[in-house]
Amino acid sequence: MAKGYWIGHVDIEDVQAYEKYKEANAIPFAEYGARFLIRGGPQEVKEGQVRPRTVVIEFPSYQAALDCYDSASYQAAKAIRDPISTGDIMIVEGYDD
Repeated sequence: MAKGYWIGHVDIEDVQAYEKYKEANAIPFAEYGARFLIRGGPQEVKEGQVRPRTVVIEFPSYQAALDCYDSASYQAAKAIRDPISTGDIMIVEGYDD
């Protein structure tokens, strides 16, 4: 079964308030088996434009990634994030050969 991934590019306007979002998202991420592969480290954009913070989160399946995003607990965390950041988030099915 192919894994699922969240890929996010984010601008954070209030770093202190964003910490509350990180605390709140820990609950659904644990519930759905999420594992951070990239969490806002240094990056160098070689082509195009992206926001300054990149996050990649791995889930045990594409369905788990979708279900986590749609869960009430993640939507509650997202409500904390929305007023203090702008982001582009996609959910992608991994390659399973």
